[in-house]
Amino acid sequence: MSITSALVLYAVVWFMTFLIVIPIRLKTQGDVGEVVPGTHASSPEHHYLKAKAWITTGVAAVIWAILFWIITSGLITVRDFDWFNVMGPAEVSVPTDGTDG
Repeated sequence: MSITSALVLYAVVWFMTFLIVIPIRLKTQGDVGEVVPGTHASSPEHHYLKAKAWITTGVAAVIWAILFWIITSGLITVRDFDWFNVMGPAEVSVPTDGTDG
């Protein structure tokens, strides 16, 4: 896995985790009872975005490390997802030095 692939994987994991973490402990204006005129009652009053970003960073790092290990160890490969045999048969290495093995 190249550095670019690793960074893209981390960014995707981070944003997916952030979208899951955002609604946790969210207090809306309707919950607090102080709705600002011109806004929805479901608008956030206390969102704790800085703390949620730090939590997301830690959780995403753990998830990324697990995914990185799975991908680089070869435990799961792209061919495992080729359910319709679109990729064709796997390449067989043929020795070029004239030996059979």
